[in-house]
Amino acid sequence: MTKKNYNMELIRTASFVMVVIVHVANYYCRAYADIGRGEYVFALILDTVSRISVPCFFMLSGALLLNRNEPLRKNGRRLIHILTALIFWSIIYYFFNTRFMGTPYNLAEVLETPVEAHLWYLYAIIPIYLVIPFFQVMCRGMNETLDRALLAVGLGTTMFLYILSFTERETYLDVPIIGDRAYMVYFFLGYFIFKYRDELKKHFSLLMGIFLGSTALNIGMTLWFTYQTGNHYERFLEYGCPLIMISGASFFALLMQIDNGNIHLKDRTRRRIDLWCGCSFGIYLIHIIFLDSYKKYVNPEQLSAWIAVPGLAVGILVLSLISVYLIRKLPFGKYIS
Repeated sequence: MTKKNYNMELIRTASFVMVVIVHVANYYCRAYADIGRGEYVFALILDTVSRISVPCFFMLSGALLLNRNEPLRKNGRRLIHILTALIFWSIIYYFFNTRFMGTPYNLAEVLETPVEAHLWYLYAIIPIYLVIPFFQVMCRGMNETLDRALLAVGLGTTMFLYILSFTERETYLDVPIIGDRAYMVYFFLGYFIFKYRDELKKHFSLLMGIFLGSTALNIGMTLWFTYQTGNHYERFLEYGCPLIMISGASFFALLMQIDNGNIHLKDRTRRRIDLWCGCSFGIYLIHIIFLDSYKKYVNPEQLSAWIAVPGLAVGILVLSLISVYLIRKLPFGKYIS
C-alpha cells in the first residue's frame, strides 16, 4: 500500500474548506449594491484567496494519479464512483430545487447544464478520468524536457483562450490533449510540481511572494473594475485566469515544501485529517443544501458579512461533515460520497 502523503492531505483539507468559503463569500460579493463597502472588501478577500481550492483539487488528482501504473479496471471503478455520485446527487438536487427552492429545471438539459451549479466539477473531472490510463502511459514515457514543453503549451494555450474570451470571440483551433478549459492543465501542473518538488525547496520565500503578490493583484484588479462598473466583477476570479493559476500553483508548491515534502503529524492529528479528507468529496456534494436553505430565508443585507461569512462557513462545514459521516455509515454511503 502506498504511504499516505500528509502534505497532500493538508492541501485537500484546506481546499475543501475554501470551497465552502468561496460559495458563502460569493453570495455576499454578488450583493455588492446591497451591502457596505467594508463588508464587500472582506468577502472579496476571502473569496479571492479561496479561489485556489478548485485548482488545488485538480492538481492533487494529477499529482496522485498521473505517476501511477495501475490496471485499467481500477480507473473504471474510479469512474463508476464519480458517475454514481453525479447521478445520485443530481436526483437529490432536482427535487431539492424544484420542490423546496422553487427553481424550475428541464431534465432534457442535464447533459448541458448541471442540476445544481457546483456539480460542474463532476462534469469536468469525468472526461479527464476517461483518459487517465492513456495519460499515465504518456507521462511515464516523457523526460523533463517533454514535461516542461507540455506544461508550456498548456499554460500558453490556457492564457491565450482566457485573453481571447474578453473579445467575445472563439478560435477554430483546438489543441489536442489540452482542450478548451484549464482543468487538464491543472491536472498536469499538479503532477509536474509533485514530480519536480525537490527543485523548489530553495525557493520557499519566492513562492510565498508569488502567491501573496498574485492574490493581492487579483483583489486589487477586481475591486477596481467593480467600482468602475458598479457591479461585482468576476472575470478575474475564473479558474482560467492566469492570476488564479499562479496563486493556485504557488500555494500547492508551498504546502508540498513543509517538512521537505514529508510532514510528520501526531497520530491524533492524522486520524482527524483522515476523517475530514475521507468525507471531503461528500462535503463538497452536500454543502450546497445547507447554503441554499440559508439563502432562501436570509438576504445578504440582513446579516453582516463580517459575521455571516466565517460563521456560515464553519456551520455549513460542521453540518456537512456530520451528514456525510452518517451517510458513509450506510451500506451504500461510500458510493455516493
